[in-house]
Amino acid sequence: MLIKFHEIKNLKIENNNFYLFYGTNSGLIEETVNKIFKPKLSKNIITYEENEIFNKINEFKETIFNKSFFDIDKLIIIKRSTDKILDLIKEILEKNPADIKILIVSDMLDKKSKLRNFFEKNKHTIVIPFYEDNHQSLSFLVQNFLDNKKIKLSNENINFLIERSKGNRINLFNELEKILSYSKNKKIINSEDIIKLTNLAENYNIADLVNHSLAKNKKKTINILNENNLNLEENILILRTFLNKLKRLKSLKIDLEKNKNIEQVLSSSKPPIFWKDKLIIKQQLEVLSLAEIQNLILKVNNLELEIKKNYQISDQILNNFILENLISANNAI
Repeated sequence: MLIKFHEIKNLKIENNNFYLFYGTNSGLIEETVNKIFKPKLSKNIITYEENEIFNKINEFKETIFNKSFFDIDKLIIIKRSTDKILDLIKEILEKNPADIKILIVSDMLDKKSKLRNFFEKNKHTIVIPFYEDNHQSLSFLVQNFLDNKKIKLSNENINFLIERSKGNRINLFNELEKILSYSKNKKIINSEDIIKLTNLAENYNIADLVNHSLAKNKKKTINILNENNLNLEENILILRTFLNKLKRLKSLKIDLEKNKNIEQVLSSSKPPIFWKDKLIIKQQLEVLSLAEIQNLILKVNNLELEIKKNYQISDQILNNFILENLISANNAI
């Protein structure tokens, strides 16, 4: 059964045992799990990756079907799920073990997905899509937080925070908490304060890596790669950062073909481009053609699936992708 996100406030989790959360908004999925599921089931939560389950399928089934006196109200969360998990879910649903709830978490599932179709059509299962936050929804979250905490920030600084968060509300709230702590000792918070407060987040190293790679700044990109030891989660975040930035570059490139004035194109962009990022975006637009950008978008989409299938060598796969796109740079810095 399909439920829209705005209907989730009326959801009574005790009435259903099988849930599917899918979509690109991992921050909102995490927030929903923390606010709705964990308060009621906080004592007995087990989280798996889908590949972990299939590597130890018998142990997993024993966890599900062998109920002990103390194993009550158990929540099983299965991350990075695909259509591959469907037969197992059907088996569990058929036996319907008591006091166990299954939450399947997946990336974007298209209309042909067997997993998505099953959860939508079955009256005993709940499916909720989680779409990406846009600039407007994130602005609302920031303004709501600032109003509640009686903190004043300029629109420019709010836009900067949103840009820094890379569309992820979890990152955004982390930065807002820093500002809240800082505001207790300083009444007026200016742009320099915001930059200093947010400059240490790990994800910004990721943004720097993607930015310099897309600008074909070979030396800087290789330095960042050598200085960081990235895990699977971070490698996937890098790919999604690539995708977000490439989509924006595509839009800017199309606008630039209509209006040859790059300053006007950058100034009229929505969401706004913060002044600090304009120089690197100019470099990217200069060295990448529209055809190259479209080809990179296709490659990144395919690469995420390849990394998930071969997560043990995700670093190698990602590094090869980045370096292959740098090798062709005749004017690499």
